[in-house]
Amino acid sequence: MFLLRRQTQNQQENGSSHYDAKVAELRAAIGPLSGRRLKYCTDACLRRYLEARNWNVDKAKKMLEETLKWRSTYKPEEIRWAEVAHEGETGKVSRADFHDRLGRPVLIMRPGMQNTPSPENNIKHLVYLLENAVLNLSEGQEQMSWLIDFTGFSFSTNIAIKTARDIIHILQNHYPERLAIAFLYNPPRIFQAFWKAVKYFLDPKTAQKVKFVYPNKNDSVELMKSLFDIDNLPSEFGGKATLQYDHEEFSRLMTEDDVKTAKFWGLDDDKPFTTKNGHSGAEVAPEPVAS
Repeated sequence: MFLLRRQTQNQQENGSSHYDAKVAELRAAIGPLSGRRLKYCTDACLRRYLEARNWNVDKAKKMLEETLKWRSTYKPEEIRWAEVAHEGETGKVSRADFHDRLGRPVLIMRPGMQNTPSPENNIKHLVYLLENAVLNLSEGQEQMSWLIDFTGFSFSTNIAIKTARDIIHILQNHYPERLAIAFLYNPPRIFQAFWKAVKYFLDPKTAQKVKFVYPNKNDSVELMKSLFDIDNLPSEFGGKATLQYDHEEFSRLMTEDDVKTAKFWGLDDDKPFTTKNGHSGAEVAPEPVAS
């Protein structure tokens, strides 16, 4: 028994050393970094890119370089709540005030609450909240969970296939291994056609993280219970809590987090972020996806 336990421990240590060596190899491959790039490329970050590319250093390097290029133009860390607050008025995407059982932050998405027609602004709003969720990760935590509520969902509130494709591209290529699991709670039949179209753009690893949950199917309900405290989980997802989105309060929290974001990245936040109507004075289009 002792020898077996010692052997298992040695295997784990050898495996860890192998992964550490891969991280060091990737860091050497990308060369010297400074400023925001150095801040972004932590060892944990490099591990996520390696894991997303099955620990192939060359592929991970290419993926990381593409992200660094995207971040240098899109500048997600410079987006402030005042620029996207109008997108969040209905609470279509928000960070929950609870975590899953593994301590991961939770993003709640309610596509039935879609309130604006702009693909660019919808994407910018989501990117802002992804950055915000990352900012609020606890020590040693790298991933988040998504809960998607389909109350009020219809073709009129659904985003375009191209917008969904652009979102998937950004999530998979620039936020690799950030999504732990996404629960689609009780989606209506009309969602199936949309899902068949967008599933084509998901890589197999991401697709495995998407779970359909139906209240009348015990196995999917039990999966939810295994990851969430039912007392904290909103009734829209089969829990006992009430889902209430207070835009004014959420805006206050996001504005406070904007200060934390600026401090983390070493940014000067004295510049104005908005013009009239709450829209950004300068917007950068999302990276196009090759068709």
